[in-house]
Amino acid sequence: MAEVLEAAEDRPDTPPSAVLTDFGGVLTTSVLDSFRSYSARVSDDPLLIERLFREDAESSALLVEHECGRMGEAEFEKGIAGRLRQKGVDVGSAGLVAGVGAGMRPDETMLAALRELRAQGVPVAIVSNALGDDCYQGYDLDALADVVVISSEIGSRKPGRRIYRTACERLGVEPSACVMIDDLEHNLRGAARLGIRGLHHLDSDETTRALGELFGNGNGNGNGNGNGNGPHAGPGAPGPA
Repeated sequence: MAEVLEAAEDRPDTPPSAVLTDFGGVLTTSVLDSFRSYSARVSDDPLLIERLFREDAESSALLVEHECGRMGEAEFEKGIAGRLRQKGVDVGSAGLVAGVGAGMRPDETMLAALRELRAQGVPVAIVSNALGDDCYQGYDLDALADVVVISSEIGSRKPGRRIYRTACERLGVEPSACVMIDDLEHNLRGAARLGIRGLHHLDSDETTRALGELFGNGNGNGNGNGNGNGPHAGPGAPGPA
């Protein structure tokens, strides 16, 4: 089941009135599945890319610089290709980011849930760490949400406090009035430091049902197109989130 995590510093008795949502892995199919598909194509280790981002200090530093907008896609790809070569995997740098994200598709259940929330008057903000220059291609983010906060545009990434605070300020709501939806638990822990409740996204239908309970629409059953991440998905590695 989708788990609602109360904020550590502020446990409001009132229900939330606004939604912050991750992009990759929530409004799309699984980021980690896409990482693993790419890794399996270029190596014999399907966990290669997420291990690189999570365990290799140089790769993690490159990711931070790129997601915060201080490093362009081409330079980031060149750096990651170099780190892959250090691991014995020889890949070209051009198109690496597109290849890593090629398996991601729109999650129609979650997109419909956002439309339903906004139709009820619930303000919605997309809060996303950008991976690549074109990771939102094909999505009209301004049509999906009232506010869009992208890490590369403000120079701050999840799970740092600034990106969540910026989203709340632009929505005109207090952090304690918000719930954050994310597939990565460490991003929810970051939001919790501001008093934002967390909804850990594991399956689209379960998340939609949880939103229905939180916002009292009596529906929240989705359309049956869950992303299949499964109830025991771990926090995994960062990505276009």
